[in-house]
Amino acid sequence: MRILRISILSFMICQSLFAFETITFPSRDSLLITADLYWAHDKKAPFILLFHQAGFSRGEYRDIAPILNELGFNVMAIDQRSGSEVNSVKNETARRALEKNLRDTYLDALPDLLASIDYAESNLAEGLLIIWGSSYSASLALKIAGDMPGQLDGVLAFSPGEYFERLGESSHLIQESAINIKIPVFITSAQTEKERWWSIYENIPFGRKVYFLPSKQGIHGSRALWTSTEGHEEYWSAVKIFLMQFLEK
Repeated sequence: MRILRISILSFMICQSLFAFETITFPSRDSLLITADLYWAHDKKAPFILLFHQAGFSRGEYRDIAPILNELGFNVMAIDQRSGSEVNSVKNETARRALEKNLRDTYLDALPDLLASIDYAESNLAEGLLIIWGSSYSASLALKIAGDMPGQLDGVLAFSPGEYFERLGESSHLIQESAINIKIPVFITSAQTEKERWWSIYENIPFGRKVYFLPSKQGIHGSRALWTSTEGHEEYWSAVKIFLMQFLEK
């Protein structure tokens, strides 16, 4: 019980120290993207872009981003146009897309991810740039990492998969990009989801790729790190080990 109380206290302190600012910037088709910027260090600190899962918003990272700040990273969590609401945080980008009658499939969110990279590179990050996705955005993060060699420094993918065949894409869309990834990669998921991403993982060239599966059942997406998820400490340990390489440069 003592350990639990200390953990909760540390989490509360972390939240109070690292506040966020909500900002907007244009996507590649000019749709305004809403994002929460967790700025805790100077521009030379490594920067992490956080992308949410289906049906969610930037609120997926309200508990996660302050911990990343505490570790030494600047962080930005965005609303993609494919999503809705989580943790009482409404997806403002999705709302604007609906008002403009814009398509909002998983693939339609790709310009939002790319625009967030553009914005971070131009305005926020002078150091290493890392992208982090959850579910469908984890897949898109891996695709971007393979399609943009030399532009990014790392990628974390929580529960990726080949989710785009029903949208008319190849059942190997992410695998085809993954073969070109040359940066450190971390993949994780619930225990039962491994078969969804194992072929993608195998296609990533041998090197600094690593995966983690929990000893318990686990959960889909970045929710694995929420304090409400059983075994979240185990996920966090694996994530922190992976992220340490970016703090040592």
